[in-house]
Amino acid sequence: MRNNSDIALALSRVSARYEDEPTDALVIKDISLTVPKGAFVSIAGPSGAGKSTLLRVILGLMPAASGVIQRDFTRAGMVFQNYALFPWLSALDNAGFGLRSAGVDRRERDHIAREKLKEVGLAGFEGHFPGELSGGQRQRVGLARAIAINPDLLILDEPFSNLDTITAAALKEDLLRIWQKYHMSILMVNHLIPDAVELSDTVVVMSAHPGETKRSLAIELPRPRDTRDGKFYRYVDELTAAVRAVS
Repeated sequence: MRNNSDIALALSRVSARYEDEPTDALVIKDISLTVPKGAFVSIAGPSGAGKSTLLRVILGLMPAASGVIQRDFTRAGMVFQNYALFPWLSALDNAGFGLRSAGVDRRERDHIAREKLKEVGLAGFEGHFPGELSGGQRQRVGLARAIAINPDLLILDEPFSNLDTITAAALKEDLLRIWQKYHMSILMVNHLIPDAVELSDTVVVMSAHPGETKRSLAIELPRPRDTRDGKFYRYVDELTAAVRAVS
């Protein structure tokens, strides 16, 4: 694959399987996609498409069986569907956990974590533990933790699926603000087609069993996007039909 300085991440015909599966039992097959630097790219598809597996391969947590991956980013931050917070740590310590793992001293990481919690609307909640927070607040702690390490690639795995509509809408606004402020690249897995259209520059559709990339659609709508506009729902309908066709 030719190197391109404008590309944060590029996959060319990437396949992967689990170690205990037969050699011909691929979870993902011939995945090809590109995340330009500073772009917001979403992956949509049915259950069983291997979307979360793909993220593990991208992060190097699972080996690819074949294909080429071009990684032109320094640090990747991750926001999980199930929050992945440590229940025995405060919001401040959860937000600073990545910095702690990187060896940042306590005073500096507390300062950064405090600033990032403020940035996601959780000023005053630094001493709260996950069990004392709502689902939306927990996801905000997860977002603060991800951006605390100053990532140039942010990966989101179904970040809104456990949230109610109002909470999800507020978190989407914060996410877009943070993306535009830091000019990071974002790759998001999301089964909610309207969210993908609202947030993304490009939406990639994957099929299931095994997961394969079937289509890439550029969302050519101005920002901020009017989710009630007919053009918006034409994209939603087109992508919904594409996902149904491969389900």
